[in-house]
Amino acid sequence: MESPPPRLTAPTPTNHHRVTLDDPTLQSTWSHRAWLATGCTTVAISLAKCVTAAADSHNWLEPILAGLVGYILADLGSGVYHWAIDNYGDASTPVFGFQIEAFQGHHKYPWAITRRQFANNLHALARVITFTVLPLDLAFNDPVLHGFVAVCSGCIMFSQQFHAWAHGTKSRLPQPVVVLQDAGVLVSRSQHAAHHRPPYNNNYCIVSGVWNGVLDEYRVFEMLEMLVFFKLGVRPRSWSEPNYEWIQEESETEIPLPK
Repeated sequence: MESPPPRLTAPTPTNHHRVTLDDPTLQSTWSHRAWLATGCTTVAISLAKCVTAAADSHNWLEPILAGLVGYILADLGSGVYHWAIDNYGDASTPVFGFQIEAFQGHHKYPWAITRRQFANNLHALARVITFTVLPLDLAFNDPVLHGFVAVCSGCIMFSQQFHAWAHGTKSRLPQPVVVLQDAGVLVSRSQHAAHHRPPYNNNYCIVSGVWNGVLDEYRVFEMLEMLVFFKLGVRPRSWSEPNYEWIQEESETEIPLPK
């Protein structure tokens, strides 16, 4: 008898210690702050090159349009990446294992992201941005390229902060953030809250959320899951009945998801 296709499951409960408000893993270290500073510097250099070259050439339209494209594609990229690590792999997966485990823990303790210190939340993406954007900073001066790179990389680097704000309560968020969320510039609290409700297979994008409606309406990720299953025999976690790892636990102070 042919054996059933392999099935990936979420990490076992023992992989996550219980998160508390004073958990040291939520605190920033000097290493985190250094990586964040480096990432911000590389993005700032790209933006400065864009502005300087655009001013010299008196060509502002194309760099601005390139930045808009970067902003839109950053949201799409955040959704594809979020979908992939939510559904495939585990803590032992090379390169991405730590983030896969962290995102599974996030489904268990979604409130914890609002208690992560700033550099703690962003350092991993800042590190990736540093190694990706720095070579472009050194090699190119084109304002259109840097318009795209600066906005796209900046949105990707800060996407985890946008994500954290999407878990915040309206009364605790800075007013400009609430305005940007309500305007659809940043992913809204209500839109992302739907991602943390069964069946946990929608609203993956966490920059602006502009792609969520299209991707969910046309079932793009469901089609990708079917393709992966028929080609590789691997089931996504979202096909399973929600188990321990998908069940939200409140914090010790019962911080709720935003309504």
